[in-house]
Amino acid sequence: MITKTVSTRLSEDELGLLDSMAARTGLDRATMTKTLLRRGLEQLRFDEAVAAYRASRVTLSRAAEMAGISIWDFIGRMDQQDLTLHYGIGELEEDLSGGL
Repeated sequence: MITKTVSTRLSEDELGLLDSMAARTGLDRATMTKTLLRRGLEQLRFDEAVAAYRASRVTLSRAAEMAGISIWDFIGRMDQQDLTLHYGIGELEEDLSGGL
């Protein structure tokens, strides 16, 4: 995997928190930063999928795809997001044609 360097500015308080979290977990600053960024991106991706599903802009399968998780994982997390399952014949046909 080809990687690129990204830099950011943090306040002293943010940097202190980052360093203390890294120390508690035994990670160096760079690894902790990557871990936090990856978790944040995963959460933002999931939040975007939830919003799209809640607004009925996407199907269940598309929401799960947007979130980068399986349909079953998305369904499993729906209750935490106060989502209801709205899954009809059209979505079933779409999922079946998509190779689920």
